[in-house]
Amino acid sequence: MSNVIECRGVQKKFLEGRHALEILKGIDLDIASGEQVAIMGASGSGKSTLLHILGGLDEPTAGTVRIDGQAISGLSAPALGRLRNSALGFVYQFHHLLPEFSALENVAMPLLVRGIEPAIAAAQATEMLERVGLSARLTHKPGELSGGERQRAAVARALVTHPRCVIADEPTGNLDQHNAAQVYGLMLELNQALGTSLLVATHDPGIAARMDRIIHLDDGYLRETVDNHN
Repeated sequence: MSNVIECRGVQKKFLEGRHALEILKGIDLDIASGEQVAIMGASGSGKSTLLHILGGLDEPTAGTVRIDGQAISGLSAPALGRLRNSALGFVYQFHHLLPEFSALENVAMPLLVRGIEPAIAAAQATEMLERVGLSARLTHKPGELSGGERQRAAVARALVTHPRCVIADEPTGNLDQHNAAQVYGLMLELNQALGTSLLVATHDPGIAARMDRIIHLDDGYLRETVDNHN
């Protein structure tokens, strides 16, 4: 399997006054095509920072990141945006749907950014919303959807471009247990159906146990990897 994401020697430091706070101290990680990986760690351990760097949303202090085989350091902002749009999908703890647009319009947006004709984008967005069980909510705006429905729409938006990898940062952190289980089940189902890799930061060991691998981030290092297939 080819790797969708590769990072080598990734470090991240933040300046707090005169002191440098070292969050990531040298991370090596590969995410293979179609693989499901959970990242676990205490609050403040750097999970979100690592995901942002792997997704090209933040720059490491040191080290290299490749997305779909391409080194992202030195890419112009437009080139990096195009690479993210073609290779990655993102799901966050907060859905980040645009409140003035319908579910259909929100999900179609990454396709429109890619330059796909509006009618085709709408058809593909409709199909993805149907797959996540929102066929009756296409014209509803985020304020008219429940929390679980908003996250399902966010998952549809992340997957509508058929990215090589979906990066999800505590995507069910604001949901009750029932809705959280539904959203994760949906993400795993679509991962298998579409062959999309899944990289998820989570505090929930039950959810992590459903993934192929569990990686623990501790004191800036990847301390342990659990292979759930063995």
